[in-house]
Amino acid sequence: MPLCFVLFFLLTCSTCLASTPSLRTLRASLDPHSLAQHMAFYGLYPETKEGKEALSHAWKILSAGKEEPAQYLSLSDLSLGAIVSLVTRRSSDPPIELKQEELSLVRKLSSHLGNRRLKGSLVFSQEEVLALPPEEIDLGRGLLIEQFEGEENRENAILQYEAGLDLMALQVAARLPKQASSEEKIRCLNHFVFQEMHFRFPPHSLYAKDIDLYTFLPSVLDSRQGVCLGVSILYLCLAQRLDLPLEIITPPGHIYLRYNSGEELINIETTARGIHLPNAIYLGINTRKLQLRSIKEVIGMAFVNQASVFWAGQEFKKSLALYEKALPYMPEDQLVQLFLGLNQLFNGYKQKGRKTLEPLKEFRFDYAVAKETLASDYLSGAIDEEGLKAIFMPVDENRASIVQKQAELLALLKRFPKFRAGLMQLSVTYLQLGRLAEARPWLEHYHAIDPEDPTVAYYLAAVCFERLDYGNAWRYLEKAESLTKAQDHFPKALKTLRHELRAVCPKGCSKRAVSCS
Repeated sequence: MPLCFVLFFLLTCSTCLASTPSLRTLRASLDPHSLAQHMAFYGLYPETKEGKEALSHAWKILSAGKEEPAQYLSLSDLSLGAIVSLVTRRSSDPPIELKQEELSLVRKLSSHLGNRRLKGSLVFSQEEVLALPPEEIDLGRGLLIEQFEGEENRENAILQYEAGLDLMALQVAARLPKQASSEEKIRCLNHFVFQEMHFRFPPHSLYAKDIDLYTFLPSVLDSRQGVCLGVSILYLCLAQRLDLPLEIITPPGHIYLRYNSGEELINIETTARGIHLPNAIYLGINTRKLQLRSIKEVIGMAFVNQASVFWAGQEFKKSLALYEKALPYMPEDQLVQLFLGLNQLFNGYKQKGRKTLEPLKEFRFDYAVAKETLASDYLSGAIDEEGLKAIFMPVDENRASIVQKQAELLALLKRFPKFRAGLMQLSVTYLQLGRLAEARPWLEHYHAIDPEDPTVAYYLAAVCFERLDYGNAWRYLEKAESLTKAQDHFPKALKTLRHELRAVCPKGCSKRAVSCS
């Protein structure tokens, strides 16, 4: 039963359950593995026999089924209110701060958790984290060190949030059988994070403006809302504590987690309550493979997310500073290098920016089919700094916003007619508005400049198909297939379009466009 319903039932019925038989019945109905339910019961009936039994059971849950740790726990001396609240608090409640004796208790109860064997659980500085190999980094500690940098009482702030993570991990561990398999841990984690604690993906109107708020660990824990990176970070912190080995996978603009035993593969989509989705869902025309990331890189990715907020607000000094903070955690990441170089340009550091972008000229990301165009177009003079700024301006997914963006792109392309990213964005605005005939000449213009982009060829094939121009649909489809095949990639979208095209116009009839149409 979800905790919110249990609390509602307890609160509404507390006055009518004064008799011992009623309390005994309610006590017996509690989930034997739920720390939150037992703590909530004790919070309402602390002076009753049943309430004290619930508290005793809660400590046994916390101590992994062992007897109460009497050697360091004195219930009469310990203020339990804060710990009870830390477990049962709602997302709308203010954060709880534990006293030092309570923090010490939680750390002792959690001393057996898997992250305690990592060297990273013992450090308190960025320099120490960066010096560690990725497999020794405690993700929660590394992120919290960065989050509370410069704060006067940083160590206490770190330990406060770690106590919350520890209590969450202990609650999951209480539901696991001895020698639990990785699959059982994933099922229990999914149930706890998404069903019991109700962590959710925030509404678009919120995260589009404050994606950093839904990325960093403290705000995700406090609000119980997070974007894909924010909830994946939480999930990884708990997985490290539960000795659950997970891989970190990043399709462009996204992140999800994966368990890979070598024989079995389970994807964990944290924006959809941890469900498994097939790998093909994450691939696209230009995305031929999925990137595997390290724990150290995840810390850097949190800064990249935060930088995007300041970039969208044209606060380029702040976005540049954040890319510089991300770089030590992911020094070999070419996308970070690209964003760093662009933001150097936006801040007026033209020579620095050109030097950063030079290695990315004609560069193909390992996961991509087509080459990256922004660095090449800027270095060749196909676009200037102000034009680059324009294509990164945020746009809402409503008609007025799309039309406004379209007008800005048309003005930009009058000055820079060979700017490929601008041509692509303009074409997409016409597609979004359902104006396929107007999208086609811009896509053809792009294709004439750069015939090696499979996405453009696919869009042209799809537009021609919709316009009943089956001869050109076949021509562009085969071009897209040739480009992707050269990179050992066979996208599902191309297979689907081939099937649909063949159904209305078999390959041989592509030369007889009139009869086909």
